[in-house]
Amino acid sequence: MQIKKWLCYNDLVWTESIITSPADYADLTDYYTHIIKEISGIKAKTLLHLGCGAGSNDYTFKKYFKVTGVDISEGMLELERKINPDVTYLYGDMRSVDLGERFDIVAIPESIDYMETLPELQSTIAAACKHLNPGGVLLIVAKTREEFRENNFCYTGAKEGVEVTIFENNYIPKQDPSTYEATLVYLIRQEGKLSIHTDRHKLGLFSLPEWLSLFDESGLKVKQIKLEGVYDRFILGDGEYPMQLFVGIKQK
Repeated sequence: MQIKKWLCYNDLVWTESIITSPADYADLTDYYTHIIKEISGIKAKTLLHLGCGAGSNDYTFKKYFKVTGVDISEGMLELERKINPDVTYLYGDMRSVDLGERFDIVAIPESIDYMETLPELQSTIAAACKHLNPGGVLLIVAKTREEFRENNFCYTGAKEGVEVTIFENNYIPKQDPSTYEATLVYLIRQEGKLSIHTDRHKLGLFSLPEWLSLFDESGLKVKQIKLEGVYDRFILGDGEYPMQLFVGIKQK
């Protein structure tokens, strides 16, 4: 994975607050927190969020833990610091970050797909484990190659005279089914004036055996939980978008 300047995470990052709000993520993040506390082998107090995005999960995570966030997008980091000024946010690459400290939890609830290759995924899991205390929890939300389906999504919002509609198309290229493309089309109307922007993301797809093998190599005892229906309200037409919640405990 090269460091890319995606529009949606930089020049168009301001649209996040029009399309969604931290409150929209509260129930799901509360669920992650419940699972963490139920499974953790220690009393979890600190959380490292890798690929922390717009900071919406952290808005809820910080109610339960002392949160540190790491992201590779300067645009996202700027937005996160506005939403959660009481959270420590740092620039870093989740594949190689080394903060020189350990946490009770490492969470990657949204951005693991940006690992395009198995070695990148392996490096990310290794970096996450390096930051975990013994008995700590690694939480990852992922799509598996076996369950992934091509879908189309639509996200809309309006605020202060600005209307935003985003169409997203997921496509598995025939020549490389170990990846998928997420192509975004932005329709932005500001006081009736339309501008159109496109953004293309290449993401990784890994089989369930590949995931479990990497967790095993990292010394994690993993529990799998299926997540369904999280994005159903955004899917156009009939579609399914199942995800796997992997929760691993670092063995002492």
